[in-house]
Amino acid sequence: MTDEFVEPLGPASTTTSWANPDNLEKWYEPMKGKVVLAATPIGNIGDGSARLAALLEMADVVAAEDTRRLYDLANRMGVKVSGRVVAYHDHNERVKASGLLDQVEQGETVLVVSDAGMPTINDPGLAIVRQAIDRGLPVTCAPGPSAVLDALVLSGLPTDRFCYEGFLPRKHSERMQALRSLKAEMRTIVFYETPHRIGESIQDLEAVFGHDRPMALARELTKDYEEVRRGPIAGIRRGVETDPPRGEIVLVIAGASIAEAASASATVLSLADLARLSFERSQEGGMKVKEAIAQVVSEHPLPDGSLPNRKEVYSAVLALQGKE
Repeated sequence: MTDEFVEPLGPASTTTSWANPDNLEKWYEPMKGKVVLAATPIGNIGDGSARLAALLEMADVVAAEDTRRLYDLANRMGVKVSGRVVAYHDHNERVKASGLLDQVEQGETVLVVSDAGMPTINDPGLAIVRQAIDRGLPVTCAPGPSAVLDALVLSGLPTDRFCYEGFLPRKHSERMQALRSLKAEMRTIVFYETPHRIGESIQDLEAVFGHDRPMALARELTKDYEEVRRGPIAGIRRGVETDPPRGEIVLVIAGASIAEAASASATVLSLADLARLSFERSQEGGMKVKEAIAQVVSEHPLPDGSLPNRKEVYSAVLALQGKE
């Protein structure tokens, strides 16, 4: 993946207490020949479930995003990985999935874990799920910690309808396009972001969604220094500037109001309308035509968030002037 959302698992001395094999048996599914996606702690080792411990101990094969982190996790949970361990990450998951599913067909249980959180959510896992479905093989999951859901429920924003957009794009132009495409989104929006880009990203959020749109910035979730900042985008932006947040970050943005959504949807104009509006603005505002076009184009993005072609609008303005 492009960016990783990985949290430390807490102090090395921290362990849990289900290591007694007699306690693990009842949590282990008896059905063999399946894929199990298991969520791992995102910051607090105590969030690792008894079912996860049993799966780590008893699965025939464990496909891990990082094998070193897998063994560290098992050690802190007080269990021993007894099955075969396979590195399963973004760069090899499509190739590895087929062989892992061959093992499932032979009756083995294949456990898939990522470094933190649930596989497939900005982590490897989708390839094996799709291929298992195509081959008619059973897939299930052992649910657990989720930074997306944790941040959402702590944000104080509506949780009945939301969309998850992953990491914001790295480049400013791509990030702006992605945000503009969501300007009319009425559901609560959840993003991941990194500390070194949060300053630029929060400025872009304000530019697209406005100063007053409610939001929350959550960081270090489930850890000792967990923090959730809530308020209008402008207020959060000022806080980021004066007190830059550390650790991996989840951003939760309120959805557009009915009026905001209607306004954003109504701003999609035809080339002729863009040309006419640009020409009128240049006449009324006393500015050059190209300056007026730049303003109008930025105010009226296309449905996918990209901006209309300035050269095409300029040609349309020239044609309009010729008619007049």
